[in-house]
Amino acid sequence: MDIKLRPDPVSEKLRYEEHINDVNDTGYQNFVLPITSSVLKDFSSTDIGLDFGAGTGPVISKILADNNYSIVQYDIFFHNYPDLLKTKYNYIVCCEVIEHFYHPKKEFELLLNLLQPNGKLFCMTDLYNENIDFHKWYYKNDQTHVFIYHKNTIEWIQKEIGFSDITIDGRLITFSK
Repeated sequence: MDIKLRPDPVSEKLRYEEHINDVNDTGYQNFVLPITSSVLKDFSSTDIGLDFGAGTGPVISKILADNNYSIVQYDIFFHNYPDLLKTKYNYIVCCEVIEHFYHPKKEFELLLNLLQPNGKLFCMTDLYNENIDFHKWYYKNDQTHVFIYHKNTIEWIQKEIGFSDITIDGRLITFSK
């Protein structure tokens, strides 16, 4: 998105506060199921995770904590604990976050550097493809969605940033270190 069209930080935070993210809402829990299922399958409760961009209702953290997993929340607006960005994690989750990155290359470099060897970064976003009528596409209409991804973009990130592998399964994108 053109820098001139981006919301200012106050407007951006107000937009996020409009989201109704009730961690006990089963619909919300089902929405994040691709990430939580992947973490539960690929990691154990002794591994440490980071919910990057946790927002106002960190449902992924709640589900994993309910399964005795250790996960911390970082969000520049709602869980702003910069010291968490000095630790290495076995896994990082970013649910509906990467489309908000103002500097995707810098953010993905940070996320890669926060991962332990053999760690995974689980992202959920709606990827654009040529079958979508961009002008009618709902996803681009959110004023806080400043960067839209395509399968080719994800592949470029994997190669350019240095992730060892990626898998794309619908809205779930898994980067491996």
